[in-house]
Amino acid sequence: MGALDEPDLCSGKGCRAAATHALLWNNPKIHTPERRKAWLACPDHLESLRSFLGSRGFIRDVVEHEKGADHTV
Repeated sequence: MGALDEPDLCSGKGCRAAATHALLWNNPKIHTPERRKAWLACPDHLESLRSFLGSRGFIRDVVEHEKGADHTV
């Protein structure tokens, strides 16, 4: 299996599972309002990553992720 065949991986610490969602976020103290960073999440880590970003007021949106998609703006 080559690098092109490998899935985009979850951003959860140590996770090697395929990402199914992208959590779009920004830190309003350092990013402009339209700026979006992205963390990828597998089904097992979606809620914990959403909770982490949400508790800090960083989460802006959660969208389905397709392999190779760039969700940053």
